[in-house]
Amino acid sequence: MFDAIFSTILSGSETSVAISSSAFLLCSLTSLVLGVAIAFIYMFRQEHTKNFVVTLALLPIIVQMVIALVNGNIGAGVAVMGVFNLVRFRSIPGSAKDIGAVFLAMAVGLATGMGYLGLAVVFTLIVGIANMIFVLSPLGGKATQQADKTLKVTIPEDLDYCGTFDDLFDQYTSKAELSEAKTTNMGALYQLTYDITLKDVTQEKSLLDALRTRNGNLTVSCGRPVVAKERL
Repeated sequence: MFDAIFSTILSGSETSVAISSSAFLLCSLTSLVLGVAIAFIYMFRQEHTKNFVVTLALLPIIVQMVIALVNGNIGAGVAVMGVFNLVRFRSIPGSAKDIGAVFLAMAVGLATGMGYLGLAVVFTLIVGIANMIFVLSPLGGKATQQADKTLKVTIPEDLDYCGTFDDLFDQYTSKAELSEAKTTNMGALYQLTYDITLKDVTQEKSLLDALRTRNGNLTVSCGRPVVAKERL
């Protein structure tokens, strides 16, 4: 009886399958329910947008419809593959978890489109439980404490910034690269922007204090690198 949940509910030959209305409605309902479940799995302690969450909820039933139409029909399968190759994805690449959620929704849509409803449900449950465990566990937690920083130093216009802070960077950082230099305050000051990697994140204050003694106690700031958020 346990093996029954891994068998398809669509009967027919290996070439072309005639889908009954009841089977189609059952597959569609399952796809919608699992799509909503996938959306909640993705939203668990994760920043998200409404558009992407709605897309995740609808993606399984869309993939299911495509698979149901090409099931056993080689010509239709080649045609659909060509259409997807032309359309492709026009959206901005998202994070690793965004892409993983899309693949999960597509896998569930493939399963429901072929009639493996029990397999789709079990697979969604396994991934959902694994996602909760991994998110709550310390797995990969240390990697969030990045040593990469963006350092901004304000100096007077008469101070030659070339090589002025090299000894401090050698002491506190493993990498320091000047990415921008611009004038501020009607040209009376320079603002230098460095991309740095700290040797020890606990020494950030010591580096700022040392820089303040060199730039005449003008503004010094250190924070995370500015990275544009990309969304699917």
